[in-house]
Amino acid sequence: MLTTLKNAFKVKDIRDRIVFTLLILIVVRLGAQLPIPGVSRDVFTAWFAAQTGGAFNFFDQMTGGSFTQMSVFALSITPYITSSIIIQLLTIAIPKLEEMQKEGEEGRKKIQKYTRYLTVALAAIEGLAMGIGFSRSGYLADEGVVDIIMVAAALAAGSCFVMWMGEQITEKGVGNGISIILLFNIISTIPNDFGVLYAKFMSGKSLPIAALAAVIILAVILFIVVFVIYLQDGERRIPVQYSKKVVGRKMVGGSTSSIPMKVNTAGVMPIIFASSIMSIPGIIVAFLGKTPSGIPGEIINTLSTSNWCNPEKPIYSIGLLIYIVLVIFFAYFYTSISFNPLEIADNMKKQGGFVPGIRPGKPTSDYLNKILNNMILIGAIGLIIVAIIPIIISGVFGVSVSFGGTSLIIIVGVVLETLKQIESLMLVRHYKGFLND
Repeated sequence: MLTTLKNAFKVKDIRDRIVFTLLILIVVRLGAQLPIPGVSRDVFTAWFAAQTGGAFNFFDQMTGGSFTQMSVFALSITPYITSSIIIQLLTIAIPKLEEMQKEGEEGRKKIQKYTRYLTVALAAIEGLAMGIGFSRSGYLADEGVVDIIMVAAALAAGSCFVMWMGEQITEKGVGNGISIILLFNIISTIPNDFGVLYAKFMSGKSLPIAALAAVIILAVILFIVVFVIYLQDGERRIPVQYSKKVVGRKMVGGSTSSIPMKVNTAGVMPIIFASSIMSIPGIIVAFLGKTPSGIPGEIINTLSTSNWCNPEKPIYSIGLLIYIVLVIFFAYFYTSISFNPLEIADNMKKQGGFVPGIRPGKPTSDYLNKILNNMILIGAIGLIIVAIIPIIISGVFGVSVSFGGTSLIIIVGVVLETLKQIESLMLVRHYKGFLND
């Protein structure tokens, strides 16, 4: 690994890309410390600390702590992620977008442009909504219209600037700009989470007990990381045989290929969808400043991850069962919009390809669909295992940390993809890369 890094920095182009990426990430962290003008940061921090529902934990982690700091990057890349998901879903409902998606590079650029426009609109709407909400709750130093507009403009501009920096990393850095910023934001919150774990399990304990606790914590994290690596890289290759045909005076075809079908086809999206839906009621209630009682209050508590697996409140763990059902549902849903067995079967048939032992056309589509459904279930179960281990530990031991299974999936996925990106740059220059060490 060290030899590869040394070789990478010997190549000026790769060195410049890495340095450029690091400089952009430094700007991201500096922006996370710049306060929004007109916001009473101390008041807002105290309010956030009083929120025991945990609805904002994952959102704050995605922003690298910028949300609790109420910095100009408080929205960070969340509007971009939301707009990307919306555009991706719209490609199913709008034929024109679906055609663009199939146009290759030009179509991708058009969809990217629409994603930017939607990101700006969402950032403006979210910024205005937060400005109005903060004003009504008394979190602004002054509560005039000008201050609300100033807060909204700062939040929207900060989000758009982060989006622009992500695109710069993609074009001039090591690639995967938005994902790298998300990774960097999540990593920035890890030291605080480890501090919480230290205070809970090691501080004030005897040396043997503290050492045993540290070993157990590291073992759990290592297990999850290794499991996620296998989950992310796991795939089944469906063999495809292409029949021979005569083109002019030559016989072409007869080659063998394969269709790689990933175990975790949907990636981390099912967990993000499920977590977002479960946290929406709690976020709305928190911003309204009301504490519901009776049945509405019990529903909010059931949907809150901080109440799951708590031995003193077992009834609230029903929320965990709802969460598991949502993860499985969105795993099938997201895969259905990103992987079309019928389209693949038709393309294979047009090119003279077939799966050995399976007739071309609909039988091939049914065969691929059957395999896909089985793999989606396996991938969803893997996601659930990764997601609920930290939830169970937090519930049983009463540890409130934002770092969890979702974060590890994102970290591992982005790191692997970035290493492959750098590997491809290294291979062009005939250097031994990361993946061959």
